[in-house]
This record gives sequence, structure tokens and C-alpha cells, in this order.
Amino acid sequence: MEEKKIVFAWGSRKRARARLRLKENGKGRIYVNGLRPLEYFGREDLVLHALEPLKVTAREGQFDVVAKVEGGGKSGQAGALRLALARALYSYDESLGDILKKYKMLSRDPREKERMKYGKSKRRKAPQYSKR
Repeated sequence: MEEKKIVFAWGSRKRARARLRLKENGKGRIYVNGLRPLEYFGREDLVLHALEPLKVTAREGQFDVVAKVEGGGKSGQAGALRLALARALYSYDESLGDILKKYKMLSRDPREKERMKYGKSKRRKAPQYSKR
């Protein structure tokens, strides 16, 4: 019996981190923190965003995915899972790199929350200036 190849990958977005295992010749089962993706994320658009790498590479149903996500919010976690899945597919088969790069799935989104500054009421909002 031949050994099934297992690929590990991680991804991050904002404050969220995702780690996943991709097992080849699976039945297409996907679990995020022990739940099905729609049960965990609760919104169809986040599930579609997170699983987009499988769709664009036409690999839906070929792999079993077990993911652990933590930190941030649901949207950031979906973005982290998307990056981790794209990285796992790329390390599984490097010929998928062109299509994943075309859809910009292999680069991390660098946008983070801006730090709070002293003397301001929000990140950039300052109290109203009065000349006199």
C-alpha cells in the first residue's frame, strides 16, 4: 500500500494564524478547528474566500484538509487559512505556482491595525483645534 503524502503549511493575516495539514487522495473532507468550514465561519463568503486556492487550481475534493486557526477575527482567520492552503498546494505541486501567483494567493496581505497614538482620540482623529 502506498503512503499518502501529507503537507504542512501555515499562513497569517492581521492577528490571525492558521496551520493546516493537507492529505492527498482524500475524500474532500475539510475541517477548521474540528468543524466544517460553514459551521465555523458562519458565512458563505468567508468559506469561499478561504477555500479559493482549491477552486482556482481545480483540486476540490482531492485533498483532506485539517486546519487550526487562532487569533484575530473570522475574516482574518479566513485570509490566514487561504494563504496556508495556497502555500500547502504550492509545496505539494510547484507547477501550481503560476496560477496561484496570478491570483495573488502566495503573498501575505501586509495591512495591520495602526497603533494608538497619545494625544489622539482614535488612531488618527485628533481633538478639534481651537486658535483662541
